[in-house]
Amino acid sequence: MSGYGSSTDGSGEHSEPEGSVGTARGLHLSSQPQRLWWAARHPGGSGDAGPPLLASAESQSTDTESESIVSGIPEDGAEATGQNSDSEPTDEWEEREQGGEEVGAEEQEVAAAEQLQGQSREASRRRPVSVPDEQAALQEWVDSETSALPRPRWQVLRALRDRQLGSRGRFVYEACGAGLFVQRFRLQYGLEGHSGCVNSVHFNQRGTWLASSSDDLTVIVWDWVRQRAVMAFNTGHRNNVFQAKFLPNCGDSTLATCARDGQVRIAQLPAISLSRVSRRVAQHRGACHKVALEPDSPVKFLTAGEDAVVFAVDLRQDSPASRVVVTKENERRVGLYAVFVNPANTYQFAVGGRDQFVRIYDQRKIHKTHNYGVLKKFCPHHLVNCDSESFITCLVYSHDGTELLVSYNDEDIYLFQSSHADGAQYLKRYKGHRNNATVKGVNFYGPRSEFVMSGSDCGHIFLWEKSSCQIVQFMEGDRAGNINCLEPHPYLPVMATSGLDHDPKIWAPTAKATTKLIGLHDVIKKNKQDRDGEEEGHNYLFDSYMLSFLMHQFPGRNHPRRRRRVPHGDRVLNAESDESSVSSDSS
Repeated sequence: MSGYGSSTDGSGEHSEPEGSVGTARGLHLSSQPQRLWWAARHPGGSGDAGPPLLASAESQSTDTESESIVSGIPEDGAEATGQNSDSEPTDEWEEREQGGEEVGAEEQEVAAAEQLQGQSREASRRRPVSVPDEQAALQEWVDSETSALPRPRWQVLRALRDRQLGSRGRFVYEACGAGLFVQRFRLQYGLEGHSGCVNSVHFNQRGTWLASSSDDLTVIVWDWVRQRAVMAFNTGHRNNVFQAKFLPNCGDSTLATCARDGQVRIAQLPAISLSRVSRRVAQHRGACHKVALEPDSPVKFLTAGEDAVVFAVDLRQDSPASRVVVTKENERRVGLYAVFVNPANTYQFAVGGRDQFVRIYDQRKIHKTHNYGVLKKFCPHHLVNCDSESFITCLVYSHDGTELLVSYNDEDIYLFQSSHADGAQYLKRYKGHRNNATVKGVNFYGPRSEFVMSGSDCGHIFLWEKSSCQIVQFMEGDRAGNINCLEPHPYLPVMATSGLDHDPKIWAPTAKATTKLIGLHDVIKKNKQDRDGEEEGHNYLFDSYMLSFLMHQFPGRNHPRRRRRVPHGDRVLNAESDESSVSSDSS
């Protein structure tokens, strides 16, 4: 099970977003009623007291949404909530002033009552709007996120006819990115074989095999079409195996793995020999969640760990690992959960972790004395300096490296343009899911990254159309709850998922009719309410989640850690060393 480790916080300078909506953080209802009251009392007003406006591609829809919510507030609502002016005199006070009566003891009592009434009005202003208004605002938000599905742009009959006539040679390629197929996704089967939570799934380059890694410390390579295991082996890790990936252009013979024990290991998968050799090539001083492959390279990849260190591994070297950078913010290390190499420029890579900033580095331009080596940073403007303590659980580049998709803990998913300048605002925002209990992944789907997909704490899989930010598919995933990893097939309209269940699952567009999104309203409404409730008691609930998570993280009772002597020649790079060496540590 993917989970959080020790936190290393970073902070950035406060920069007020150039317009962010009252819904800029997903319409957080704990503060929204006050903003709605302000908008109703000060139509057309501006200034620091007013709710900010969003400077993103979705601003038009969210602004309209806010106006529709505000327009639903009754005109006499101010009187019901005590929003009269404190200087407004009572009728009795007016009569006494007009009659010229002298001020006596009775008038002093009236003045005292007036003061108490004014204090009551002031307190009433600070109270949120009534529960029905809050529910109406929530329903308005849900309706705005679940509009009718768009008509399919790809016409299957015309495409089939053109294919028969020979005028369209990329039928399968186009079908993979067609919304018509995405809306027909359904579960095909699960692959049973693991005895623990499945943390990752990854297709090989040809798409014929699928590798899955698990809390049971094993990796299974599947022939997913025939629903059988090709091989299963113990990785040599001592704790939860977070990821296993086939290296490209290696004949499917090499797997890179990383785990909670901080080790990065290489497993050779000979086609004939029954031996499974696994050796350690790097060691983080904290959990290592992700391996970032370099496109088309069978020998080079990056790793990132909760110790804030990024390693570059080159299997051709005697000392395969070298430290690239230590991620810092204001002299404090920022633990990392994600790393990804730009497919269009393999010198550049992006990392994300225990703060709100996406950092992009260029391996040719890393200068420790200048901005800690960072080339540029991105962050949604409303999260730059906020109290929510949101952080990044996953990030990925699009197929051509022009876009960067980022998922935040207990926040939304954001799309950035990777070529934009440092500090640029996001382009798109995807809402409705919940990302809180585990280190949840996010990914693109389609040959041209036409869709965005993510798991959710509610156990469902969400797919959004990238251009419109609209939910186009919604499926129940794991019975146990969280979906943590989603992997598209390299060239077929198929995807694999994994989560808290012990079996990775295969999905394909075989449904007889397109999805009706049944139950979507209720699910995203509950996700929103849970997230808002979490923010009101963040520390307490976070401790509860951590306690629950830690209770599942004692495989030591089944897999005791043994102390062993390490040969002098077995030198492995750790977070505090600039050296690296090949390891003879095998299992």
